[in-house]
Amino acid sequence: MSVLVGIADDQELIRALLADVLAREDGLAVAGVAGDGAQAVALARRSHPDVMLMDIRMPHMDGIEATRKIRADPPLSQTRVLMLTTFEDGDLVEEALRAGADGFIGKTQGIDRVIEAIRMVGRGESILSPRATRVVVNRYAHAHSERPVDPRLALLTDREREIVALVGKGFSNDAIAALLSISPATAKTHVNRAMSKLLVHDRSGLVVRAHELGLVEG
Repeated sequence: MSVLVGIADDQELIRALLADVLAREDGLAVAGVAGDGAQAVALARRSHPDVMLMDIRMPHMDGIEATRKIRADPPLSQTRVLMLTTFEDGDLVEEALRAGADGFIGKTQGIDRVIEAIRMVGRGESILSPRATRVVVNRYAHAHSERPVDPRLALLTDREREIVALVGKGFSNDAIAALLSISPATAKTHVNRAMSKLLVHDRSGLVVRAHELGLVEG
């Protein structure tokens, strides 16, 4: 079954190029394109894509507000949002994650990396670009470097702490499974339990939480 992708970007050329490239990829299909956040929300409501590829800086309604609206719409609970943007500064990364984005990748990453990110998000994983990950690390590492041990760590088993730390470093479930000699299903179970205990709704939130809790060194 193909991953249905909606594309939202205010630059017509980028929209057209992405639509053309993705339409040629096995296992991917294009639901439609949008030129601003309001159109992106309308596209999502009309087509129910599996993944909404969302630019941040767009007229009328930006990608972050569009993500909030998609997240707040119950019929779109299965639509995941992947931010694709030139801008990867700290405030935007954090705001996008808090809005409910499932991934964050820079346009400088290249089309192959974008396609890989779409596939990952489409199968239920989350992803942060290397630069976005560094932003999260730098933002939280200093803020938490001199704090006492966070009491929320007591909610996690030793294995869950280990896995949350690996998620925070950007490892996928398959990579965690290989590293710890467990099955991908077991890795996914630990990840889901940790998300529930730490009150986050997706993998990107767990990355942020791993840094908040000091499980990942800056």
